[in-house]
Amino acid sequence: MVKFIMPFKLSVLLLACTVASCVNTRKAIYLDNVAQTDLTQLVDDLEPVIQKNDLLSITVTSPNPTATQVFNVSNTTSTQLLGYVTTQAPGYLVDQQGYIDFPLLGKLKSEGLTKKQLKENIAKALVQNQYLLDPVVNIRYLNYKVTVLGEVAKPGVINVPDEKITLFEALGMAGDMTIYAKRNNVMLIRDEQGKRVLRRLNLNSGELLTSPYYYLKSNDIVYVEPNTSKISGASNTRTWLPVVLSGLSLGVLIIDRLHLTR
Repeated sequence: MVKFIMPFKLSVLLLACTVASCVNTRKAIYLDNVAQTDLTQLVDDLEPVIQKNDLLSITVTSPNPTATQVFNVSNTTSTQLLGYVTTQAPGYLVDQQGYIDFPLLGKLKSEGLTKKQLKENIAKALVQNQYLLDPVVNIRYLNYKVTVLGEVAKPGVINVPDEKITLFEALGMAGDMTIYAKRNNVMLIRDEQGKRVLRRLNLNSGELLTSPYYYLKSNDIVYVEPNTSKISGASNTRTWLPVVLSGLSLGVLIIDRLHLTR
């Protein structure tokens, strides 16, 4: 009897685990219909626009290095409150009104502009105010980041020093999706014109490659939902696992009692 019970228990547990972990492999494939998608369309690699709370590094060069120095002084500032000194990180912070405070030029509208547009505006203002001749302005983001959450191996915040990242690159840096990820309904949360918008993306479709959301922007949040296999599997496990364990415990107890009465 004992020789029969042990293999039986192991078979039941193995079958239960197999059923709970079943996932449709077709749903786990990226760009499943890419062969039917017209890939001759170019992906719109739009340059991101500057947003509130962006931290910008702005450097200015010109034929007159001495005159240029004032525009390249790091805008690190220290403030004292209740006896504590706090230091602001180097860079130009875009305030809640969408402006930066630039040396000599004062408040400059930055929100909604691309880096190229802001460069041109600063260079033009420097010439018009006769501060510099032939200035060259360079701008970089200091806090370009995206966040990946949900059914990925390593959820968290991803810093993007290159200021350019695709959805697939972000998922790769997050360790890729787990087998339980819902690939046909990935949520993207983005700030657009001062408002939070939500978009649903199908990573099984080749149309994603020509989507304006293929390239992520700074402060984008990607949330990968669990698929129904994981949700139902977890629910079923909570339902039948206690019953199975109770039944197995009862069976072992009966066998032990029978063995003791012999």
